[in-house]
Amino acid sequence: MKIRVESDKIVKAVKKLHGIELVLEDDADALEGIHLILQRPESMEEGDFSGLKEIKVTSQRDYETSAVEYRMSFLLEFLFEEPVPLETRVSALKAFQGFLNRL
Repeated sequence: MKIRVESDKIVKAVKKLHGIELVLEDDADALEGIHLILQRPESMEEGDFSGLKEIKVTSQRDYETSAVEYRMSFLLEFLFEEPVPLETRVSALKAFQGFLNRL
């Protein structure tokens, strides 16, 4: 399952949870930020990440007004172990997105 997350939401979440002001320049930076967020599962109301196997990150640039000004976002693909039911995967992603949207 894939979701799209804007870079500033990852930065805000890491700042809130760990007090670190991350700079996201590429996929590896975003992946480190995601791992830092998931290290603190108590911040998310619900969501079972125990079957999470891997997260793949792909950067995306959204050009709103010109070729010079853009916003960076990331496509996050959450790969779960096979026996994890769809409802469990959906609840985990909803908990993750819900946490980011509350910031």
